[in-house]
Amino acid sequence: MSGASEIAAGYAFTGPALDLGALLWEGRCLPDAPVRVPLPVLNRHGLVAGATGTGKTKTLQLIAEQLSAQGVPVFLADVKGDLSGISAPGADGAAGGKVRERAEEVGQKWTSTGFPTEFYALGGLGHGIPVRATVTSFGPVLLSKVLGLNPTQEQSLGLIFHYADQKGLELYDLKDLRAVVAFLTSDEGRTELKDIGGLSTATAGVILRSLTAFDAQGAAAFFGEPEFDTGELLRTAADGRGIVSVLELPAVQDKPQLFSTFLMWLLADLFHDLPEVGDLDRPKLVFFFDEAHLLFHDASKAFLDSITQTVRLIRSKGVGVFFVTQTPKDVPGDVLAQLGNRIQHALRAFTPDDQKALKATVKTFPDSAYDLEELLTGLGTGEAVVTVLSERGAPTPVAATRLRAPESLMGPVDGAAVDAAARASSLHERYAQAVDRESAFEKLAARPKPTEKDKEHEKEKAPEARPKPSAPDRAEPSMLEQVVGSGMFRSLARSVGTQVGREITRSLFGTARRRR
Repeated sequence: MSGASEIAAGYAFTGPALDLGALLWEGRCLPDAPVRVPLPVLNRHGLVAGATGTGKTKTLQLIAEQLSAQGVPVFLADVKGDLSGISAPGADGAAGGKVRERAEEVGQKWTSTGFPTEFYALGGLGHGIPVRATVTSFGPVLLSKVLGLNPTQEQSLGLIFHYADQKGLELYDLKDLRAVVAFLTSDEGRTELKDIGGLSTATAGVILRSLTAFDAQGAAAFFGEPEFDTGELLRTAADGRGIVSVLELPAVQDKPQLFSTFLMWLLADLFHDLPEVGDLDRPKLVFFFDEAHLLFHDASKAFLDSITQTVRLIRSKGVGVFFVTQTPKDVPGDVLAQLGNRIQHALRAFTPDDQKALKATVKTFPDSAYDLEELLTGLGTGEAVVTVLSERGAPTPVAATRLRAPESLMGPVDGAAVDAAARASSLHERYAQAVDRESAFEKLAARPKPTEKDKEHEKEKAPEARPKPSAPDRAEPSMLEQVVGSGMFRSLARSVGTQVGREITRSLFGTARRRR
C-alpha cells in the first residue's frame, strides 16, 4: 500500500463525519481520498492554527456549516467581522467561479446555502442582540484577569465579592462594585472585614482606579441585566439544523482582554450549568475560541490551571472547544494536550523566532510520511496539515489537505442585514433593553449616614467590643464567627487560597449561578 493509500485508509470512517477536503500527495490533489473528522469526536476539542491570511476563518466557516447541517449548534467569535456571511448563501454564477473550481478539485458537490444564525454583540456595542453578564456572575477571578490585577489584589477582590454576597449587596454592574469597595474603605465600613483580613487602602485604590479606567473604555455596557442565558447557544432551528451563534466583536477589537475573558465566562457558565452526559453520537455544542492567545497572555498559573481543567472536564458535558490562533505555541502545553483534532494552516519562517516556532509546531505532530517543515511553509491558502481522532479515539495519519469551499457567503453581510436579523429574533425582546434594578449601589446610597453622636458612641464601645484572648465567650459573634458558622468561610478560603473562583461548587472560575 502506497503512502497516499495508507493515509486515505486512516480517514475511511463508517459513521457520521465532517468532510474537510481532499488529500494532497506529491503535489497532486486526490479527490477520491477524502480527509474527514468523525462527528462524535468533536467534543474532544481541537486547534485551528496558521499565519494571517492562510484561510483559518474559512476553515471555521466550513466546519460550522457542516456541524449546523448535522443538527449541532455552533458558537463563533467573529473578531474581524467576516463570519456573518454564514447566514447568507454563497456567491454563485460568475462570482462563484473560483469556489466551484475548488469544489471540483476536491470532489465536493457544492450548493449555495445559508445557515440559521443568531447575531450577538457584547453589551450591545455593534450589531446584534446584546450579551451582558452581571458582575457577580462574572466573578472575581475573570474580572481580575480583565483588570490586570496581581494575585494579592485578586484575593482582595475575592474578599469583596464574598462580603457583598453575605450582606445581600447585589453586584449587577460596575457602579455596584465601586460602591462596595468605596464603602469598605470608608470610616463606616473599614471594620467590616477586619476579622478576615481587611482591605488595604492601597489595594482598594488600585481596584477603584482599574474599574474607573475600564469604565472609561466603555466596558460598563457589558455588565448588567438582563444577563444572557448561555443555554440559548444550544438551540436548533425548526428544520433541525443547529443554530450558529455569531458573537460580533469588531466594535471591541481594542479591548482584547475583555472579549477573550468574556468568552471564557461563556464557556465556564456552560460548564457549570450542563449535566454530565459522557460521549455522545454528536456534540451538544462546538465552541470556537478565536484569537486564543489573548486569553493566555500574562495569565497566572492558577488561571491557566482553571482553563486546563475546564477544557478537560467540559468534554463529558458534550461541548467541544476549538482554539483558533497563529501557532500552537500560543496555547499552553497542558491545554494543547487536551486538543485531539488539529488543522494547521501554513506557517511563515522569515525570522529566527519564526524558525523556532516552526520547529516547535512540527514536534507537536505524530510521525508522518511528509517533511513537515518544508510542507508547512509551502502550503497555499485554503490548504492545511490535518490529524484528528478516529472513531476509536486514536490519532489519524498526518494528511496534507486541500480544504473544501464553504457553501455560505465568504465575506460579511452588511450591518443593516445583521440589525434586521437581530430585531427579527425571538430573543430580541428578552435581551435588547438594559435593566437597572436596585442593587448594591442603591442600597449603600440609601444607608443612613452616621452622625457625630453615633461615631462617638462607637469609639466608646470599641474597647469593650474588642475580645480578649482568654474570654470564654462573647456577647456578639465576630464577623469571622458569623462566616464560619454559616459555612461560607471554607468556600472563601478555597477561593482566595487557590484563586479558582468565588464559589468553588459553582464553577472553576467562580462564575455564580444566575437566579433565572
